[in-house]
Amino acid sequence: MKSKIMTESETQTCPVCGVEITKAPEGDRVLFSSGKAGTRAKLAARVCQFVKQSGCINTDPHLIGEIQPDDYYKSEV
Repeated sequence: MKSKIMTESETQTCPVCGVEITKAPEGDRVLFSSGKAGTRAKLAARVCQFVKQSGCINTDPHLIGEIQPDDYYKSEV
């Protein structure tokens, strides 16, 4: 399944995990169910790498970019 390219004012909701991805000039913004907005890389590090279901809208490596160490979830403990 080919992913659809978003237009400037478009928001997509992932049918797998329910996050919203909104096109922004500085890069796509991911609106998580809690916490502040993040990047596609942060979404990939925290969710997509574990879920791996068809229908995920965050699978294009060119859109995800490079995952940084601080993109991963860190426990407060």
